[in-house]
Amino acid sequence: MNTGKWMIALLLLAAAGSGNAWADRDHGHFDAHFGVMIGPDWGPGYFPMSPYGYYPPYYPPVLVAPPAPPVYIEQQPAPAAPAPSDYWYYCPAAKGYYPYVKECPGGWQKVAPQPPDQP
Repeated sequence: MNTGKWMIALLLLAAAGSGNAWADRDHGHFDAHFGVMIGPDWGPGYFPMSPYGYYPPYYPPVLVAPPAPPVYIEQQPAPAAPAPSDYWYYCPAAKGYYPYVKECPGGWQKVAPQPPDQP
């Protein structure tokens, strides 16, 4: 029975001394721990804590601006294509059409235009 009391006392002592291992830092809150200390005091421990806790991280303000308006470049209208002539001009002396034949000694003949042959 005497051994059981020593075991219970040893377990209570170990549980009281393990509070710092489960503390997981103080995060700026006051937290008191009580326990039994045997031996000399060696200072604040292996991990000194900040007395004021940790500050929240600083995020710079987000700047939001509307997108720039689109830029339109005004162009001059394209020049109109010359209207096709109503007639082709045929030279019977040279046996060819204008503009392939530049001069016709016998005079030009007006010919109605014909569509090209479709393959």
